[in-house]
Amino acid sequence: MKFKGFKGALVVMIGLGQMTGLSMAQTACQDDLNCKSSWVGQDSKAMNRLFAFADDYKAFIAKARTELSFVEEAIKFAGKYNFKPLKSNSPMTAGARYYEVNRDRAISFIVIGKAPLDKGINVIGAHIDSPRLELKGRPLYSNGEFALFQTNFHGGIKNYQWTNIPLALMGRVDKKDGTTVAINVGLNPDDPVFVIADLSPHTDRGYGDKKVKAIIKKEDLDPIVGHIPNISGNNVGARVMAYLTATYGISRADLVSAELALVPAYAPRDLGFDRGLIAAYGQDDRLASYAAMRAISGLKAPQKTAMAYLVDNEEVGNRNNTGAKSAYFSSFVAGLLSRKLGTDYREVALKQTLRNSKMVSIDVNPGINPKNPGVWEAGNAPKLGYGVNIKLYGQGNSANSEYIAWTRNYLDKANVPWQTTTYKVGVAGGGTIGGEFSRQDMEVIDLGVPVLSIHTPYSISSKIDLYSLYRASRAFFNTGL
Repeated sequence: MKFKGFKGALVVMIGLGQMTGLSMAQTACQDDLNCKSSWVGQDSKAMNRLFAFADDYKAFIAKARTELSFVEEAIKFAGKYNFKPLKSNSPMTAGARYYEVNRDRAISFIVIGKAPLDKGINVIGAHIDSPRLELKGRPLYSNGEFALFQTNFHGGIKNYQWTNIPLALMGRVDKKDGTTVAINVGLNPDDPVFVIADLSPHTDRGYGDKKVKAIIKKEDLDPIVGHIPNISGNNVGARVMAYLTATYGISRADLVSAELALVPAYAPRDLGFDRGLIAAYGQDDRLASYAAMRAISGLKAPQKTAMAYLVDNEEVGNRNNTGAKSAYFSSFVAGLLSRKLGTDYREVALKQTLRNSKMVSIDVNPGINPKNPGVWEAGNAPKLGYGVNIKLYGQGNSANSEYIAWTRNYLDKANVPWQTTTYKVGVAGGGTIGGEFSRQDMEVIDLGVPVLSIHTPYSISSKIDLYSLYRASRAFFNTGL
């Protein structure tokens, strides 16, 4: 792949300084005088490398739009990079590469290190769910000679942003006989799409003075899914249900045991004349998850065992047995130890392993928006193109200062550009999966990269930040004792 961006921009970047790799450590935003864009000084080899990485990322998230589809694509990824399914008798030898799937909705990658497991594990955690709409248990109804789906919402959304855009339907239906039916409609160019129709400006008089939240309520986010009546001429919904039965072999009652999500059907695209940005649905937090997967895929036999732990349901509070609050993680580590120690395994070994482990919880966060920069306090605000963010929340929510210093050290040694992030006090904030692991006596720090329009149907990231997060993840996995 060759760099396809604006040639004039490339000439300027090269002219500012030739480099054989990506940004040098002094581009970390330690203060206003020592802070510049990571794009400055990149040579053509570096540009080609990071643009190729971005193309791979776009191809992956084009298909991985829900946690179910992410896991499906991640299993294919695992096979390409020689990860094998973890089994009860899998050897715990240095360099062994395994993956394990939790209920089809979460996945872990692990590379066994040279040091004993009880010396600790280097874990990168991220989540693979994103804000979306999902079908209610009895979704199908008719209204005004249209068939529509009743929906609920997953994660924080702005209602109006989900109207008048093409939506795809993805997920599964589980039937009483134990069989599962996969549904994926709207991503292929020949597929139909679904749309939540809003009022036109010609007919919305009386609505214009209302607040945005009052115009489109969450109960109103029902997409049109059919228009042609059945043979009797008065029931569009019956015709849609007949289609679902004929095509997928499912009944109306089967929709009660279904996990069907409506997600934006837009394809990931380059943004801007210079192609330096990526516009795509679901970058929170599949950007971080993809970076972690790519980082662990390049390991051979690290000093400490490395794990990419990619979970579900962060957007709704880390719930359920596939979310970060589940006991699954500690059970998973206990299983690794028992394979290694055999009959000598004791719970104290698990406690010691967790205490000696280090975790990076990576999750994107809002970057400075050129249209509304004032929502940040500028001195502690993250900028697109300036590298990974060390998140400093304060109020007892930050990592210990010694762990922050340790993090700075490996980032600087690997020449990874970084900046700090603190939300405007008292008026903004967000969460990650990190707190669920610090409760298990692990050292945890939150890192991320800035993204514009988070939780919208089409968010915006910087290609160089994506690549910097990958490099930061790789550096973390390669740290020793």
